[in-house]
Amino acid sequence: MTLRIGLLIHEAAMVSTVAAPLDTLRTANKVAHLLNPAAPPPVSARVVATRAGPVRLTGGITFEAELCRPDEFDVLLVSAIDYSNIGELVRRLDALVAERVLLRRCAEAGVRLASSCNASLLLAEAGLLDGRRATVSWWLANLMRERYPLVDLAAEELLVDEGDIVTAGAATAGYELVMQMLEWAGGKGLAHNVSRLMLVDRERQSQAPYISLALTQRPRQGLSERAEKWLQKRLHESISVRDLADHCRVSERTLLRRFHEDFDATPLEYVQKLRVERAKALLETTHLSFEEIVGRCGYQDVSSFRRLFKHVVSMTPNDYRERYRLRGR
Repeated sequence: MTLRIGLLIHEAAMVSTVAAPLDTLRTANKVAHLLNPAAPPPVSARVVATRAGPVRLTGGITFEAELCRPDEFDVLLVSAIDYSNIGELVRRLDALVAERVLLRRCAEAGVRLASSCNASLLLAEAGLLDGRRATVSWWLANLMRERYPLVDLAAEELLVDEGDIVTAGAATAGYELVMQMLEWAGGKGLAHNVSRLMLVDRERQSQAPYISLALTQRPRQGLSERAEKWLQKRLHESISVRDLADHCRVSERTLLRRFHEDFDATPLEYVQKLRVERAKALLETTHLSFEEIVGRCGYQDVSSFRRLFKHVVSMTPNDYRERYRLRGR
């Protein structure tokens, strides 16, 4: 039976989150036909919106959209929002009122909802992720936590399948989401063949290796920024919460509260993240041994830091260096 997929678009939609799934789903039908010409196509994909007609996206490309009727679809894939800065992203989220109403209608009708990149923010804005596990583009994790505290955010995960709602992480995680749909439609064999044809690496399980604190949306002023600047200069040293609180001229209680609000971590947990971030940069850009890198990150126990690195990054230091080191051409 053909899986009926609607691709929900709006004027703020990111072109790639519409075009890439469409191309991949059409490729899947071609592959399925090649393998079994007599079988019906495994998927149907239609571009839909809150009203019928042409929709010109922010990238300048226009799609002809059908009116989305929940009873006509098994899955609704929500396109991500194109934006230049966080303020613009929030304004566009606020403006998508009709889309939020539609998403709630689809959920009530039993349509499975799917999103990638920042589209999970729209699901959260509609109240559909409260009390549920979900993921989002890793650099928007802090925004998700601040704006939607009832969401059980798993920012490191590439894909979170809650049954009737599936969320995927940044950019190319959208391909893994489409592969998941192809498994629903035609089994693992179809998804495997299409992933091979389109060079989709299905071995990836996490966004963690790609996370960069320098690119993560986070506080840029006030106490939190002062604290981070002070920490960055002292990562190779022994650091205490007392010393950090004294530098910021606040009590330890206030420091702990502010770090929880701004970074969703204690000061010492955040120091560990900063040290792992420094280790990642040194693994990528230098030929230093891991033992030397550990020393520059303020640790004495190499084994302990190796365990911490693997816990945060979901890869061993050696695997990380082999995959992400800068290579001369």
